Amino acid sequence: MPQTQETVLEIDLKALKHNFEYIKSKLNSNTNFMAVVKAFGYGSEAIEIPKYLQELNIDYFAVAYVSEGINLRKAGITKPILVLHPQPVNFTLLIENCLEPSLYSAKTLKKFIESAEELQQTDYPVHIKFNTGLNRLGFWENDVDYISTQILASTSIKVKSIFSHLAASEDLEERRFTITQIKSFKISSAKLIDLLGYKPMLHMCNTSGIINYPEAHFDMVRSGIGLYGFGNSEEENRSLTPIASLKSIISQIHIIEKGETVGYNRGFKSDSFQKTATIPIGHADGIGRQYGHGVGFVTINNKKAPIIGNVCMDMIMVNITDIDCKEGDEVIIFDKNYTAEELGKTTNTISYEVLTSVSQRVKRVFCR
Repeated sequence: MPQTQETVLEIDLKALKHNFEYIKSKLNSNTNFMAVVKAFGYGSEAIEIPKYLQELNIDYFAVAYVSEGINLRKAGITKPILVLHPQPVNFTLLIENCLEPSLYSAKTLKKFIESAEELQQTDYPVHIKFNTGLNRLGFWENDVDYISTQILASTSIKVKSIFSHLAASEDLEERRFTITQIKSFKISSAKLIDLLGYKPMLHMCNTSGIINYPEAHFDMVRSGIGLYGFGNSEEENRSLTPIASLKSIISQIHIIEKGETVGYNRGFKSDSFQKTATIPIGHADGIGRQYGHGVGFVTINNKKAPIIGNVCMDMIMVNITDIDCKEGDEVIIFDKNYTAEELGKTTNTISYEVLTSVSQRVKRVFCR
């Protein structure tokens, strides 16, 4: 792509296709693929990415909230959409937009049946979530009798899938814990299937689960971070390509003398003759204040330039004393080579947080 002239997040759809095909190559041909596109596609973009994945014939989408699912429907997404954390107040909207709820507690199950009956639904698809050790959302194994009794007492809903979520699938030192989770899920789902008298789809694996636990692929897998280019291990990262590149430019260069300061609260004090560059991106764009004072960095002409002083709302200043550059030159905050994961490590965070922090005011540019 041509050199950027403003702050942009470039999205490489070819990389998205590569990641999808690589992850899909790990699956049996009859295993369904659910793309997790919540949180604006993990911070990248909310609509074009699901549209492109639909073109690639993805089987299912997952979002966190009902509002995200409604936006996909308005944009022309016709594939099934699982809402992972719906609130009962939105159940009517969910049904009106043909979204499918994760039901994870007695309250959500009861309320959804009431909503489905009010709207005169028959066999409305729902997904039953079991808690197998993440302890975030989900029914317990001893809830199976209650779940089946409620479902069989109403013609308004039908279980489309039974699922759970792995807590530590990326950490091979926690293999015993993960195997225990998989066993627990198999027991709970088998009991529920027996009581229901029919077999819904089963799914449990996230991206790391797909890679590390092929025995738990079941009928469907869910991939989020893998589609966006990260595999939770150095080895898998080599097979995936980050789809998002956050870029900006140098707005102005300053030459400062020894003893001069830079930024709010005089956050940086020069101990010698130095050069600084001001870049139009700040904490309102996703570059948190924690990256200031030399913690975080950007890349200019393949050289790292530390962020100095305090991060401003709309700008950062970086030290370019040892970098040959000029005003208007391109600045890389993260891309395929200097990744979001690498930037995140400077503040003890992960690629997920760096990616989802990119503000919606940053212009998105697509590369097909």
